[in-house]
Amino acid sequence: MNRLEYKLMQICDRNKDGSHTTQANRRSMLSQMTEDLKTLGYKVKDMQPSDLKGRHINALIKKWQDDGKSAGTIKNRMAVVRWWSEKIGKADMVKDNSIYGIENRVYVTNTDKSKTLKDIDLSGVSPYISQSLRLQDAFGLRREESMKFQPIYALDGQSVETAKHIRLKESWTKGGRARVIPITSDKQRQELKAALALAKDGSLIPPEKTYKAHLATWEKVTNALEIGQTHGLRHGYAQDRYLQLMGFPCPAVGGYRELTELEKAKDHDVRMQISEELGHSRINITSVYLGSWTKGA
Repeated sequence: MNRLEYKLMQICDRNKDGSHTTQANRRSMLSQMTEDLKTLGYKVKDMQPSDLKGRHINALIKKWQDDGKSAGTIKNRMAVVRWWSEKIGKADMVKDNSIYGIENRVYVTNTDKSKTLKDIDLSGVSPYISQSLRLQDAFGLRREESMKFQPIYALDGQSVETAKHIRLKESWTKGGRARVIPITSDKQRQELKAALALAKDGSLIPPEKTYKAHLATWEKVTNALEIGQTHGLRHGYAQDRYLQLMGFPCPAVGGYRELTELEKAKDHDVRMQISEELGHSRINITSVYLGSWTKGA
Protein backbone atom coordinates (compact mmCIF):
# COMPACT_ATOMS: atom_id res chain seq x y z
CA MET A 1 0.00 0.00 0.00
CA ASN A 2 1.49 3.34 -1.06
CA ARG A 3 1.51 6.41 1.16
CA LEU A 4 -1.36 8.17 -0.61
CA GLU A 5 -3.58 5.10 -0.40
CA TYR A 6 -2.72 4.63 3.29
CA LYS A 7 -3.65 8.24 4.08
CA LEU A 8 -6.90 7.99 2.11
CA MET A 9 -7.87 4.85 4.03
CA GLN A 10 -7.29 6.79 7.25
CA ILE A 11 -9.72 9.45 6.02
CA CYS A 12 -12.24 6.69 5.27
CA ASP A 13 -11.82 5.36 8.81
CA ARG A 14 -12.65 8.80 10.21
CA ASN A 15 -15.55 9.50 7.84
CA LYS A 16 -17.88 6.53 7.57
CA ASP A 17 -20.50 8.20 5.39
CA GLY A 18 -23.21 6.04 3.83
CA SER A 19 -23.99 2.33 4.04
CA HIS A 20 -21.38 -0.41 4.49
CA THR A 21 -21.60 -1.13 0.76
CA THR A 22 -21.07 2.54 -0.11
CA GLN A 23 -18.06 2.71 2.21
CA ALA A 24 -16.55 -0.46 0.74
CA ASN A 25 -17.04 0.78 -2.82
CA ARG A 26 -15.50 4.13 -1.91
CA ARG A 27 -12.41 2.45 -0.46
CA SER A 28 -12.04 0.28 -3.54
CA MET A 29 -12.32 3.24 -5.92
CA LEU A 30 -9.89 5.37 -3.92
CA SER A 31 -7.40 2.51 -3.94
CA GLN A 32 -7.79 2.16 -7.71
CA MET A 33 -7.30 5.91 -8.17
CA THR A 34 -3.96 5.81 -6.39
CA GLU A 35 -2.88 2.98 -8.71
CA ASP A 36 -4.08 4.95 -11.73
CA LEU A 37 -2.14 8.02 -10.60
CA LYS A 38 0.95 5.85 -10.14
CA THR A 39 0.50 4.45 -13.65
CA LEU A 40 0.24 8.02 -14.95
CA GLY A 41 3.64 8.82 -13.47
CA TYR A 42 2.67 10.62 -10.27
CA LYS A 43 4.79 9.88 -7.20
CA VAL A 44 2.01 8.62 -4.97
CA LYS A 45 4.54 7.44 -2.38
CA ASP A 46 5.27 11.11 -1.70
CA MET A 47 1.70 12.42 -1.98
CA GLN A 48 -0.77 13.41 0.72
CA PRO A 49 -4.55 13.44 0.08
CA SER A 50 -4.42 17.25 0.40
CA ASP A 51 -2.08 17.36 -2.62
CA LEU A 52 -5.02 16.62 -4.96
CA LYS A 53 -5.16 19.23 -7.72
CA GLY A 54 -7.05 19.86 -10.91
CA ARG A 55 -4.30 18.31 -13.03
CA HIS A 56 -4.68 15.00 -11.16
CA ILE A 57 -8.43 14.99 -11.76
CA ASN A 58 -8.03 15.82 -15.45
CA ALA A 59 -5.42 13.08 -15.86
CA LEU A 60 -7.63 10.49 -14.16
CA ILE A 61 -10.65 11.36 -16.30
CA LYS A 62 -8.60 11.16 -19.50
CA LYS A 63 -7.24 7.77 -18.48
CA TRP A 64 -10.69 6.41 -17.68
CA GLN A 65 -12.04 7.67 -20.99
CA ASP A 66 -9.05 6.25 -22.88
CA ASP A 67 -9.59 2.93 -21.09
CA GLY A 68 -13.15 2.88 -22.43
CA LYS A 69 -14.90 3.18 -19.07
CA SER A 70 -18.62 3.91 -19.36
CA ALA A 71 -20.11 7.28 -18.46
CA GLY A 72 -21.82 5.62 -15.49
CA THR A 73 -18.55 4.20 -14.16
CA ILE A 74 -16.76 7.53 -14.56
CA LYS A 75 -19.60 9.40 -12.83
CA ASN A 76 -19.47 6.98 -9.90
CA ARG A 77 -15.73 7.56 -9.62
CA MET A 78 -16.21 11.32 -9.86
CA ALA A 79 -18.62 11.16 -6.92
CA VAL A 80 -15.78 9.62 -4.90
CA VAL A 81 -13.35 12.28 -6.15
CA ARG A 82 -15.83 14.90 -4.89
CA TRP A 83 -16.00 13.13 -1.54
CA TRP A 84 -12.20 13.17 -1.40
CA SER A 85 -12.04 16.87 -2.24
CA GLU A 86 -14.66 17.71 0.40
CA LYS A 87 -12.71 15.89 3.09
CA ILE A 88 -9.56 17.90 2.35
CA GLY A 89 -11.42 21.22 2.30
CA LYS A 90 -11.34 21.68 -1.47
CA ALA A 91 -15.00 21.03 -2.31
CA ASP A 92 -15.08 23.77 -4.95
CA MET A 93 -12.15 22.30 -6.89
CA VAL A 94 -14.12 19.55 -8.65
CA LYS A 95 -16.24 21.02 -11.44
CA ASP A 96 -19.51 19.84 -12.93
CA ASN A 97 -19.14 16.63 -14.95
CA SER A 98 -20.16 18.46 -18.11
CA ILE A 99 -17.08 20.70 -17.81
CA TYR A 100 -14.91 17.59 -18.11
CA GLY A 101 -16.78 16.31 -21.16
CA ILE A 102 -18.30 13.37 -19.31
CA GLU A 103 -21.39 12.08 -21.10
CA ASN A 104 -24.75 12.64 -19.50
CA ARG A 105 -26.54 9.75 -17.85
CA VAL A 106 -30.20 9.88 -16.93
CA TYR A 107 -32.21 7.18 -15.15
CA VAL A 108 -35.99 7.33 -15.53
CA THR A 109 -37.96 4.96 -13.33
CA ASN A 110 -41.27 6.82 -12.84
CA THR A 111 -40.99 6.20 -9.11
CA ASP A 112 -41.46 8.87 -6.47
CA LYS A 113 -38.09 9.57 -4.82
CA SER A 114 -39.20 12.68 -3.00
CA LYS A 115 -38.65 13.29 0.71
CA THR A 116 -40.61 15.54 3.01
CA LEU A 117 -39.81 17.12 6.37
CA LYS A 118 -43.39 16.76 7.58
CA ASP A 119 -42.77 13.52 9.47
CA ILE A 120 -39.21 14.30 10.62
CA ASP A 121 -38.57 15.62 14.12
CA LEU A 122 -36.03 18.44 13.82
CA SER A 123 -36.49 19.71 17.37
CA GLY A 124 -33.19 18.27 18.59
CA VAL A 125 -31.21 19.28 15.52
CA SER A 126 -28.84 22.25 15.28
CA PRO A 127 -30.84 25.32 14.16
CA TYR A 128 -28.34 25.87 11.34
CA ILE A 129 -28.86 22.37 9.94
CA SER A 130 -32.63 22.37 10.44
CA GLN A 131 -32.97 25.76 8.73
CA SER A 132 -30.83 24.61 5.81
CA LEU A 133 -33.05 21.55 5.44
CA ARG A 134 -36.13 23.76 5.41
CA LEU A 135 -34.59 25.91 2.67
CA GLN A 136 -33.86 22.79 0.65
CA ASP A 137 -37.47 21.78 1.06
CA ALA A 138 -38.83 25.23 0.15
CA PHE A 139 -36.48 26.15 -2.72
CA GLY A 140 -35.07 22.86 -4.00
CA LEU A 141 -31.52 23.80 -3.00
CA ARG A 142 -28.62 21.41 -3.07
CA ARG A 143 -26.99 20.53 0.24
CA GLU A 144 -23.95 22.80 -0.22
CA GLU A 145 -26.15 25.67 -1.44
CA SER A 146 -28.34 25.46 1.66
CA MET A 147 -25.31 25.47 3.96
CA LYS A 148 -23.54 28.40 2.28
CA PHE A 149 -26.82 30.31 1.88
CA GLN A 150 -26.52 33.99 2.85
CA PRO A 151 -30.02 35.47 3.21
CA ILE A 152 -28.93 39.09 2.69
CA TYR A 153 -27.14 38.26 -0.56
CA ALA A 154 -29.98 35.98 -1.69
CA LEU A 155 -32.60 38.69 -1.21
CA ASP A 156 -30.66 41.03 -3.50
CA GLY A 157 -31.85 44.20 -1.73
CA GLN A 158 -35.50 43.09 -1.55
CA SER A 159 -37.52 42.77 1.62
CA VAL A 160 -38.73 39.32 2.65
CA GLU A 161 -42.36 40.49 2.44
CA THR A 162 -42.20 41.71 -1.18
CA ALA A 163 -39.29 39.74 -2.69
CA LYS A 164 -39.98 38.17 -6.08
CA HIS A 165 -36.96 35.86 -6.15
CA ILE A 166 -33.78 34.76 -4.45
CA ARG A 167 -30.38 34.62 -6.12
CA LEU A 168 -27.66 32.04 -5.53
CA LYS A 169 -23.99 32.97 -5.70
CA GLU A 170 -21.69 31.09 -8.09
CA SER A 171 -19.45 29.94 -5.24
CA TRP A 172 -22.37 28.16 -3.56
CA THR A 173 -23.50 26.19 -6.59
CA LYS A 174 -22.52 23.03 -8.43
CA GLY A 175 -20.51 23.88 -11.53
CA GLY A 176 -20.40 27.56 -10.53
CA ARG A 177 -23.76 28.32 -12.17
CA ALA A 178 -25.37 31.29 -10.43
CA ARG A 179 -29.15 31.21 -10.68
CA VAL A 180 -32.41 32.83 -9.63
CA ILE A 181 -35.33 30.98 -8.02
CA PRO A 182 -38.80 32.59 -7.94
CA ILE A 183 -40.68 33.07 -4.69
CA THR A 184 -44.18 31.69 -5.15
CA SER A 185 -45.41 30.76 -1.67
CA ASP A 186 -45.82 32.00 1.89
CA LYS A 187 -43.82 28.96 3.02
CA GLN A 188 -40.77 30.27 1.15
CA ARG A 189 -41.12 33.70 2.77
CA GLN A 190 -41.41 32.14 6.22
CA GLU A 191 -38.21 30.14 5.70
CA LEU A 192 -36.37 33.18 4.35
CA LYS A 193 -37.45 35.20 7.37
CA ALA A 194 -36.27 32.45 9.72
CA ALA A 195 -32.95 32.10 7.86
CA LEU A 196 -32.37 35.85 8.02
CA ALA A 197 -33.05 35.93 11.77
CA LEU A 198 -30.58 33.09 12.33
CA ALA A 199 -27.76 33.96 9.91
CA LYS A 200 -28.09 37.76 10.10
CA ASP A 201 -25.34 39.05 7.77
CA GLY A 202 -23.63 35.64 7.55
CA SER A 203 -24.40 32.20 6.16
CA LEU A 204 -26.03 29.07 7.56
CA ILE A 205 -22.66 27.67 8.54
CA PRO A 206 -22.16 28.36 12.27
CA PRO A 207 -19.66 31.23 12.75
CA GLU A 208 -17.34 29.04 14.82
CA LYS A 209 -17.16 26.28 12.18
CA THR A 210 -15.53 25.80 8.79
CA TYR A 211 -17.56 24.41 5.89
CA LYS A 212 -15.66 21.12 6.17
CA ALA A 213 -16.37 20.74 9.89
CA HIS A 214 -20.03 21.66 9.48
CA LEU A 215 -20.39 19.20 6.58
CA ALA A 216 -19.10 16.38 8.78
CA THR A 217 -21.72 17.23 11.43
CA TRP A 218 -24.42 17.58 8.75
CA GLU A 219 -23.70 14.10 7.37
CA LYS A 220 -23.93 12.49 10.80
CA VAL A 221 -27.21 14.27 11.56
CA THR A 222 -28.91 13.55 8.23
CA ASN A 223 -27.80 9.91 8.29
CA ALA A 224 -29.32 9.61 11.77
CA LEU A 225 -32.54 11.18 10.43
CA GLU A 226 -32.45 8.64 7.55
CA ILE A 227 -32.60 11.30 4.85
CA GLY A 228 -29.04 10.73 3.61
CA GLN A 229 -27.73 13.47 1.33
CA THR A 230 -31.21 15.07 1.36
CA HIS A 231 -31.54 14.98 -2.44
CA GLY A 232 -35.11 13.75 -2.00
CA LEU A 233 -36.07 17.25 -0.84
CA ARG A 234 -35.13 18.55 -4.32
CA HIS A 235 -37.36 15.88 -5.82
CA GLY A 236 -40.21 17.12 -3.65
CA TYR A 237 -39.65 20.73 -4.72
CA ALA A 238 -39.60 19.77 -8.41
CA GLN A 239 -42.81 17.77 -8.08
CA ASP A 240 -44.59 20.57 -6.23
CA ARG A 241 -43.53 23.08 -8.89
CA TYR A 242 -44.77 20.81 -11.67
CA LEU A 243 -48.19 20.52 -10.02
CA GLN A 244 -48.26 24.28 -9.47
CA LEU A 245 -47.36 25.10 -13.09
CA MET A 246 -49.18 22.29 -14.93
CA GLY A 247 -52.25 21.88 -12.74
CA PHE A 248 -51.87 18.09 -12.38
CA PRO A 249 -49.22 15.78 -10.83
CA CYS A 250 -46.09 14.68 -12.66
CA PRO A 251 -45.89 11.03 -13.81
CA ALA A 252 -43.59 10.04 -10.91
CA VAL A 253 -46.47 10.89 -8.56
CA GLY A 254 -49.67 10.61 -10.58
CA GLY A 255 -48.85 7.84 -13.03
CA TYR A 256 -49.30 7.75 -16.80
CA ARG A 257 -51.86 9.81 -18.73
CA GLU A 258 -52.26 10.90 -22.34
CA LEU A 259 -51.29 14.53 -22.93
CA THR A 260 -52.90 16.73 -25.53
CA GLU A 261 -50.63 18.54 -27.98
CA LEU A 262 -51.05 21.75 -25.99
CA GLU A 263 -50.20 19.93 -22.76
CA LYS A 264 -47.10 18.42 -24.37
CA ALA A 265 -45.87 21.86 -25.37
CA LYS A 266 -46.57 23.24 -21.91
CA ASP A 267 -44.93 20.20 -20.28
CA HIS A 268 -41.75 20.95 -22.23
CA ASP A 269 -41.71 24.59 -21.12
CA VAL A 270 -42.46 23.71 -17.49
CA ARG A 271 -39.73 21.08 -17.38
CA MET A 272 -37.23 23.57 -18.80
CA GLN A 273 -38.21 26.11 -16.16
CA ILE A 274 -37.90 23.59 -13.33
CA SER A 275 -34.54 22.45 -14.70
CA GLU A 276 -33.25 26.02 -14.48
CA GLU A 277 -34.63 26.48 -10.97
CA LEU A 278 -32.82 23.33 -9.87
CA GLY A 279 -29.55 24.53 -11.38
CA HIS A 280 -29.49 22.25 -14.42
CA SER A 281 -29.33 23.27 -18.06
CA ARG A 282 -30.74 20.06 -19.54
CA ILE A 283 -34.43 19.33 -19.83
CA ASN A 284 -33.93 15.55 -19.82
CA ILE A 285 -32.58 15.62 -16.25
CA THR A 286 -36.06 16.57 -15.04
CA SER A 287 -37.27 13.05 -15.87
CA VAL A 288 -35.22 11.84 -12.89
CA TYR A 289 -37.27 14.12 -10.62
CA LEU A 290 -40.62 14.10 -12.39
CA GLY A 291 -40.76 10.86 -14.37
CA SER A 292 -41.66 10.50 -18.05
CA TRP A 293 -44.97 10.53 -19.92
CA THR A 294 -43.59 7.84 -22.25
CA LYS A 295 -45.29 4.47 -21.74
CA GLY A 296 -43.01 1.87 -20.22
CA ALA A 297 -40.65 4.41 -18.67
